[in-house]
Amino acid sequence: MKIISTRYSDTAFNFATFILRIGAGSLMIINHGIMKMNHFSQMSNGFMNPFHIGSSATLGLVIFAEVFCSALIVLGLFTRLACIPLIFEMAYAFIKVHHLNYAAGQGGGEPALLFLTCFLTLLLTGPGRISIDIMDNKTHSCSFISFLCSLLKHK
Repeated sequence: MKIISTRYSDTAFNFATFILRIGAGSLMIINHGIMKMNHFSQMSNGFMNPFHIGSSATLGLVIFAEVFCSALIVLGLFTRLACIPLIFEMAYAFIKVHHLNYAAGQGGGEPALLFLTCFLTLLLTGPGRISIDIMDNKTHSCSFISFLCSLLKHK
């Protein structure tokens, strides 16, 4: 039975990283990035300023991470590099904003911890072959097309 097996195929691994990229990246964009972008003027004055560059600049960096970097992750383009700002942001949110409170619900840090886990996983595993990532020259320069070709060969 495959369900209780500890073995996995390359196709399963690549599909799993694809699902993780699409899920974590799109949820970050939709639930966090776009909301901050739409409410920039209301949020910019009272936003945290940990780097002493100004609340508006900090909020701009957060929006950059949550929208632009997340979009790169969804596409599978420069995935490992795009994960780094989000890892720092989620670690900061979990530690400083939520005070290591891993509880779910209002004020809890569970979403930040879950996003941190997802982006750390993608940093370590990479985007998988179902991506358009061109950062890794050891694999095909267009991994997504190669993956589609391999699927067609198996049919």
